[in-house]
Amino acid sequence: MKNSIYTQSFVGLLMVILTAACSTSDDVIDNTNNSNNNNNISSSTTYDITPILNLFDGSSAVSYAVNGNTVTFTTNNLPDHTSPYWPTNNALYEPYNGTNSNFNQNPNTISTQNITFTITLNPSEASVKQATSLGPIGISRNGVVFYNQYAGPNNQPLTNEINSFDQWLGHPQNTGQYHYHIEPTYLTNQFGNDVFLGLLADGFPVYGPEENGIQVTNSDLDQYHGHTHATADFPDGIYHYHITPNEDPYINGNGYFGIPGTITQ
Repeated sequence: MKNSIYTQSFVGLLMVILTAACSTSDDVIDNTNNSNNNNNISSSTTYDITPILNLFDGSSAVSYAVNGNTVTFTTNNLPDHTSPYWPTNNALYEPYNGTNSNFNQNPNTISTQNITFTITLNPSEASVKQATSLGPIGISRNGVVFYNQYAGPNNQPLTNEINSFDQWLGHPQNTGQYHYHIEPTYLTNQFGNDVFLGLLADGFPVYGPEENGIQVTNSDLDQYHGHTHATADFPDGIYHYHITPNEDPYINGNGYFGIPGTITQ
């Protein structure tokens, strides 16, 4: 009788241990496809993006003001580079001279905008991720806005729209709002392929298409198109997005990793 009781007790204890182990594994996010992700930094970490604000100082298109734990960027969204989309009497007008033999200029012309982003200075991972919308989702360091990987009005792939991108891989939409869906090559040519290129509206930085001299691919990144580790600007580590020049979704994946601020235009 004693042996039966001991056997039942042992089996019961074993079931409790196995149940606890299964419960724990269900709560773990699988990052096995991302060798550079997290780097022992907790997903609940709150960061401080103040160190990169001065990198916007070189642009005449954008200004910013810090108010408490937020920063407000205001941009006229005028690119500081040439384009066939400038009016022909503008000093920056230049006919298309890029490498796309299928270039097909759209009928729009670059015009001044008034776009404001209010972004947290202390981004952290959102418990519920939000999808990006059509239109501005972030701001580059020269004041031009980032768009997501879709063409309007119905979230279509960029397959055809890419042919209207100018020699710096941007273009304006019907109200004259110039933007980058993919790598802003004017910035990577100017600053480098592995540097800070801007912020998304959730406060997390966007970096170029290389890391340690190696081109970043989608397999290096999570579903939001980022990963966490130290960068030159954030030696203690930060979550950041990466441009991938030849792979959709190019800048951002399935939504914002953090909590987006407000965008008005």
